[in-house]
Amino acid sequence: MIPIHLLTIACTISAAAAFTSVNTRTTPRSHSSSCPALPSTFRTDTVNINEIAVRDIDTFQTWTNSVGIQKAPGVVLKGSDRFLKNVQMVASQDVAQGSPVLYVPEELIMSSSKAMAAYRSRVMEGAEKQLEITDAMSELKQFYLMIQLLVEIERGTDSPWYPWLNSLPRYFENAVSMTSFCVNCLPPLLRNLNEQERGNQQCLSELAFAKVPYLSEETKADGDLLKWAYQIVYTRVFEYEDDLRLVPMGDYFDHTSCGAPEVAPWYDEYGNYYAYSQYDIPAGSPLRMTYGHETRPSFLLARYGFLDEDGEATHCKLLFDKRDVDDDLLALGYAEERMLFWNTGEVSEEVWDVLLYRHLDETGNTADKQTLMNAHRSGDYDTKNALHQAYYPFTSNALMEHIDSFLETLDKLIKKSETIGMNEIYVKNEHPRLPLIMRHNNFVKNAFLQVKGMYSPNENWRDATLRVLECNIEECAEAICVLDENGEYQCEGGLGYNEDGSERATSRTIMNE
Repeated sequence: MIPIHLLTIACTISAAAAFTSVNTRTTPRSHSSSCPALPSTFRTDTVNINEIAVRDIDTFQTWTNSVGIQKAPGVVLKGSDRFLKNVQMVASQDVAQGSPVLYVPEELIMSSSKAMAAYRSRVMEGAEKQLEITDAMSELKQFYLMIQLLVEIERGTDSPWYPWLNSLPRYFENAVSMTSFCVNCLPPLLRNLNEQERGNQQCLSELAFAKVPYLSEETKADGDLLKWAYQIVYTRVFEYEDDLRLVPMGDYFDHTSCGAPEVAPWYDEYGNYYAYSQYDIPAGSPLRMTYGHETRPSFLLARYGFLDEDGEATHCKLLFDKRDVDDDLLALGYAEERMLFWNTGEVSEEVWDVLLYRHLDETGNTADKQTLMNAHRSGDYDTKNALHQAYYPFTSNALMEHIDSFLETLDKLIKKSETIGMNEIYVKNEHPRLPLIMRHNNFVKNAFLQVKGMYSPNENWRDATLRVLECNIEECAEAICVLDENGEYQCEGGLGYNEDGSERATSRTIMNE
């Protein structure tokens, strides 16, 4: 789910007049009025969800103009490749700070509240019972939103949302879409997240939908279609207050963790959606928002299928058996979003606290362990710092041992992926997500090497030769870069250049061991 980070009201009222709302109601419409619970019949003129099916972006943009969706001048959708696997919102001309960028009428927004008002009744008791059996009641809102989406899919071209549905992505690179070989190339944290995502999707598959009376038997038995609906809901939904919302066109804003995002969303009292620019945006810039989780690149990859290399930190990958995680460790900050290696090479306070606690626990030093917890809970940082100074030789050694061990694991996974990763045609056809996983593993490796360089007793390490993985959306290739007499790197290999002289690589990751 994408959390909504709202603009302040003062920032939006002044610009609201730039868009003309098509909503003439004086009171909000009932949630169920635009979501009738009608029996569904299977259609053959529905959306083709095959991964290689072309997304109809042009028809979608024409449709938006006819149904009241309004974009600022120069705001367009742009695909990053000829297959339109990734399409994002961009500004083709300058956008001033505080300008309205997008308006979507409430009637066009699918939401969990509307879907549950329309479809949740006694006839759904059997379906909800299945969710209880699989311990998936926490996903109830997503479940009903999937039902709404599938009902409209079944209506084919008769659905008022058909142009939007036919523009949605078919190809994903997240956990749910990975092959078994790709999964075997994942480091422990990402593999755990992968298992959680895939397990969640399995709970919302054929068994969960078998007793939904609003869908045809063909749809309820179509595992690929149910998985596609799951992907759409979980990668494109906005979380706002106690509601989950699918906003046509609003779901085309990409994510950024690099500074302030270009746009921020807002809803008015009638539920209409707006997006506003947060600062002056030059022409040619992407229009992005934040999906949250700025220090969780592994989660963003598992859930959404992209590698966020602009975040300030990544998880330190210290993972303990659940049976060894007690209340004290949790109080010290043992959590994925807090146990961090910063991109400066520094280590978060929580990592040091956990390493110290584990050392004291393993050596049976109950007195200092209790002193640590008392100081932590009371905010006595002087006492905590004194303990850290006294035990730094032990905690820093534990940190280095963890880094070296994890780097060894990463090297094995990188070599495993390279066994087929350099066969571009085979990878493209059989394991197209593998290049992204290779980028992720090398991204994490570089983060660990940076921390090692800062805290290792020998801080002056540096290789004269670098192995660099150059990638674009379709392929990756390795380049060898060597320091010359002027202290600059000269590279050979890699992806090379396009016919127009531009570089084919869109990202580079240092791989040297």
